Amino acid sequence: MVKKMKFPITRMRRLRKNSRIRNILSETKVNPEDLIYPMFIKESLKDGQQEAIDTMPGQYRYSLGDAVNEAQRLEERGLSSILLFGMPEEKDELGSMAYNSEGIVQMAVSRLKEETDLVVITDVCMCQYTSHGHCGIVKDDEILNDETLNYLSKIAMSHAEAGADIVAPSDMMDGRVGAIRETLDENGHDDTLIMSYAAKYASSFYAPFREAVSSAPSFGDRKTYQMNPSNILEALREVELDLSEGADIVMVKPAMPYLDVIRMIKNEFNVPTAAYQVSGEYSMLKAGIDAGYLTEDAIFESLISIKRAGADLIISHYAPLFLE
Repeated sequence: MVKKMKFPITRMRRLRKNSRIRNILSETKVNPEDLIYPMFIKESLKDGQQEAIDTMPGQYRYSLGDAVNEAQRLEERGLSSILLFGMPEEKDELGSMAYNSEGIVQMAVSRLKEETDLVVITDVCMCQYTSHGHCGIVKDDEILNDETLNYLSKIAMSHAEAGADIVAPSDMMDGRVGAIRETLDENGHDDTLIMSYAAKYASSFYAPFREAVSSAPSFGDRKTYQMNPSNILEALREVELDLSEGADIVMVKPAMPYLDVIRMIKNEFNVPTAAYQVSGEYSMLKAGIDAGYLTEDAIFESLISIKRAGADLIISHYAPLFLE
């Protein structure tokens, strides 16, 4: 029979009496290899011309050369993985530069695989590359699901051919994981992983990112393909479908407003799970810190909360700060 714990024999404060004791008894830890750093690479920039992102203070749009240099610097400090977003010089209705073998992301992947040992992940979507800013093919102001799948597969294929370790479809078109998996397998890239943005919500927390990569839609919104923030059971269905189609890793985006979703997905499926601490989360914390309302401890507390909720991997713009 277990004795009931009671004061003064049981003193919980003994477990917290100094920083060394607290550290060795930490139940949850964020490690450098848990973090993925998202980088924005702009085709029109010359080396040495990195652009500050006004809506995300401390973050930049990089030229190809500067992106590689920054990735190398972060790798030396312990970073293991990077997520690439491209900003092309030219856009069209079909987002053709997204699958061009000489596109900015494809060139970045090749350089990074040659010059670093980082795990290179690529965002597979069309919004930065289309003239209308939507994540798929548009006809009469309607985003066409099935017609988009071929284009997403071409994008993923071009990334895999450049050497990407993981492709990450973020568009939220139905069936895109299966289409991408089939295309990769048929073309000899069966070892390329798919990290699916499985539960991607139609969130106001994306606003700074849209300015960062100039991807705001020219009409309407993305609520017909991104998820309703009110729904959690729908997220489970999305994850189940993506896994059945061949996803290796599933993602929840955003992270902090959806910690309950992360936990439920981890409990239900117990598969590698990522969470994206998005631009709005970054900028919100940064503004609070810069105003003196918060300290930088809030950053580490937020990362711990995401890991504690069940995320194995965290995509965060705060990765460089964590590695300091």
